[in-house]
Amino acid sequence: MANLDNQYNEDSIRSLDWREHIRLRPGMYIGKLGDGSSADDGIYVLVKEVVDNCIDEFTMGHGKRVELTVADATVRVRDFGRGIPLGKVVDVVSKINTGAKYDSKAFQKSVGLNGVGTKAVNALSTHFKISAFREGRAKTAVFERGILVEDNPETATDEPNGTLVEFKPDETIFKNYHFLHEYVENQVWNYCFLNAGLQIHFNRRNYVSRNGLLDLLSRKTNPETLRYPIIHLKGNDIEVAITHSGDYGEDIYSFVNGQHTTQGGTHQAAFREAFVKTVREFFKKDYDASDIRQSICAAVSVRVQEPVFESQTKTKLGSQYVSEGGPSMKAFIADFLNKELDNYLHKNGAAAEALKKRIEQSERERKELSGIRKLANERSKKANLHNKKLRDCRIHLNDELPAKNKEEFQLKQLESTLFITEGDSASGSITKSRNVESQAVFSLRGKPLNCYGLTKKIVYENEEFNLLQHALNIEEGIEYLRYNNIVIATDADVDGMHIRLLLMTFFLQFFPDLVRGNHVYILQTPLFRVRNKQKTYYCYNDDDRKRAITDIGPKAEITRFKGLGEISPEEFARFIGADMRRDPVLLTLDAQIQKLLEYYMGKNTPDRQLFIINNLRIEKDLPEELGVEVG
Repeated sequence: MANLDNQYNEDSIRSLDWREHIRLRPGMYIGKLGDGSSADDGIYVLVKEVVDNCIDEFTMGHGKRVELTVADATVRVRDFGRGIPLGKVVDVVSKINTGAKYDSKAFQKSVGLNGVGTKAVNALSTHFKISAFREGRAKTAVFERGILVEDNPETATDEPNGTLVEFKPDETIFKNYHFLHEYVENQVWNYCFLNAGLQIHFNRRNYVSRNGLLDLLSRKTNPETLRYPIIHLKGNDIEVAITHSGDYGEDIYSFVNGQHTTQGGTHQAAFREAFVKTVREFFKKDYDASDIRQSICAAVSVRVQEPVFESQTKTKLGSQYVSEGGPSMKAFIADFLNKELDNYLHKNGAAAEALKKRIEQSERERKELSGIRKLANERSKKANLHNKKLRDCRIHLNDELPAKNKEEFQLKQLESTLFITEGDSASGSITKSRNVESQAVFSLRGKPLNCYGLTKKIVYENEEFNLLQHALNIEEGIEYLRYNNIVIATDADVDGMHIRLLLMTFFLQFFPDLVRGNHVYILQTPLFRVRNKQKTYYCYNDDDRKRAITDIGPKAEITRFKGLGEISPEEFARFIGADMRRDPVLLTLDAQIQKLLEYYMGKNTPDRQLFIINNLRIEKDLPEELGVEVG
């Protein structure tokens, strides 16, 4: 018999207003929520949506300076563009399908064409204040969670033209959130690199780039490892910077209309293909594509009229054409490189020769590894990877999108996580408590090898490393990476921290783009459990423990977790769920990986010993000048 409580009738149909829909389905508008530990968490998308409007003003020739302040969970953005027309200030931040970007004459090649961005920021903030200044007049409105609470009349002002937005993300949606300075700074630098001459004043420091993508690659690379000077090419609606280093991997930064497309798209695919084709034709040799792109570090930026993205968060470009009636993306980039890169190589013989030597070196290394790879793959099959080492999940980062509910599926892809654990007991606890849809577990056996200074041959000869790279699907680079998040989950003791360091060395040595792409994290689990019959506290440090004891009293039961295997699956579910604490492994813009690894993992024992003695602190206090931070 049908359940009368579940009848489907007219009363089942609801109509949500704009703010209700955004708050009920925030992922549709800003991607995954998160607590700020990941670069693609929603709070950074909120910042981007507001700053994007300032950049659009600069691109249209109005306002060369943007002021950005992030402090005490509040964001303040002031530009000096034209300012919103005063009579429309309330509408443009509170009415869907309202804005100037539908008029392609006003915003020819803008990032935000859907009129949603600042509305989402407004709806998802406990405090949202907007002020517009135009020709000596000002208009201010204040909202709370998208509801208008102050609609102030126009007043006279001495403020220069422009717009001021101040907001505080809603802590009921972004739980336990915090802004990481490094992520915001990276956003700021990208804006500057893509808009030469733009000044952004962020938290008392001024950021500016005079040479665009040339400056970007100069900061992203170590000049000592470059095989030839950075090639910098500019044309109408396209800019490219290219070089090769001595590092492993393929590092390509792609942008469209000033938006960092972290998941690539049609423009990045077109660049990769066009670069290979141009190089082959220049040298008149059919080099393998992987040899040409091995160790490449490049950036490509294009301007597209009314771009089409594959999601609201604009991380992957879907546009097939540069403009209506214009060339295809593939033809546009291919024609540009075929002319400009070919000309450059003809005029710069030394750079061309260095590029050729780098390609031939990659070719030799690939052929030397081919036999080892074959044996390693056979060992992988014998090891029965998917049953013995890897407890896989159902959804992966690069799975084919379904015909329906694409955006919902993409959000689940962003949540895809591989936990790397030490030993069977820890992996057993996580396996029993994980979300089988999006969380996988890889179990290490003992301590990994210190691979600093070794060649990639060791990745295939060492069973643990070989199985791990197969699990991640990164043998040919990270383009087909299976998990968006790689979380190192080791015990909070000396051995566990040593394993962390060895795994970080592995990633930095052979797959540095995983770290640069913000895919690698350290799981934080509680050190203590303090409880009585009424209350239970999980404590991540000694201060937490002292506060818990004070609250519970002297009869508190205190448990010190010595290893992850001691935490029951029921308890573990608390620590890898929605409130999971994880610290990102970050590289600063000027980090020099080989110098970093040489210092911490090389044979300079006396220097490192002295450093340890003088710096008996946790990982978060590692010296900034070495360019690494955890959290």
